[in-house]
Amino acid sequence: MKPLLALIFVTAVWGVTFVQVKDAVAIYPLFAFLAVRFAIASATLAFPAAKRMRGLGRSGVAGGAFLGLLLAAGYALQTAGLQRTTVSSTGFITGMYVVLTPLIALALYRSRIGLGAWVGVLVATAGLAMLSGIHAGSVTGDLLVLAGAGVYSFQIVLMERYAPRFDALAFTFVEMAAAFLGLLVVALALGDLGVPRGWTVWGALLVTGVFASALGYLVQTWAQRRTSATRTALAFTMEPVWTAFFGYTLAGDRLGALGWGGCVAIMAGIVLAEPAAAAALVRLVRR
Repeated sequence: MKPLLALIFVTAVWGVTFVQVKDAVAIYPLFAFLAVRFAIASATLAFPAAKRMRGLGRSGVAGGAFLGLLLAAGYALQTAGLQRTTVSSTGFITGMYVVLTPLIALALYRSRIGLGAWVGVLVATAGLAMLSGIHAGSVTGDLLVLAGAGVYSFQIVLMERYAPRFDALAFTFVEMAAAFLGLLVVALALGDLGVPRGWTVWGALLVTGVFASALGYLVQTWAQRRTSATRTALAFTMEPVWTAFFGYTLAGDRLGALGWGGCVAIMAGIVLAEPAAAAALVRLVRR
């Protein structure tokens, strides 16, 4: 029960950060924000992870670095989309990584997926089409977030392979450091890196860097070693619910009947696909 509750708490933290990040990247460059975010995450984990790094070996470091670069790409796509669409839309579209997980497992490992997953994909896609028809967001923003969700599902599939094999703290630190370095290179190339100013930016950086990134992904790695893939996938379905709640209460999202109907359809697709996603992850672990 503790791993499940921990994952649900993490999804709540991820949900509230959508509001903070949207406000922050409106006044501070996107790649610079993400680079500083993962710098803070890396610094948070550096000291406690130092003594455990030897246990990773080359394969652990390589795996953590690769997953870290995937995280960097996913966050870049998601945040670029968040700049262009609503908080609630971003949360529900991001939640489609649960729908996409069995499809990624099928593409990578030829894992079997049942009828429920295909129905979930169709229902969630219909919801995405409904969301794209509202004036509160933009099709470009929604597609960027959807691409980010695809990268996240790839990361989750691979994490299910790596989590049981390596120390959670050391592996998460490598992920955070690799994401920081990748984003730093892009921020420097764009000439965007500068000293953040104001509580709006710093508040978002501290919450996302320490709680949503360092501790959030540490808890994810820890929990995926101690609970079933079914419970993991179930907990992740809570993220869009939290995001919609905070988007409505803090960001003033008012999507109208069509927009909220699209959110409901996406959530229904996620719930339909969740058992298939969990089954795909179980098969990957058994391999």
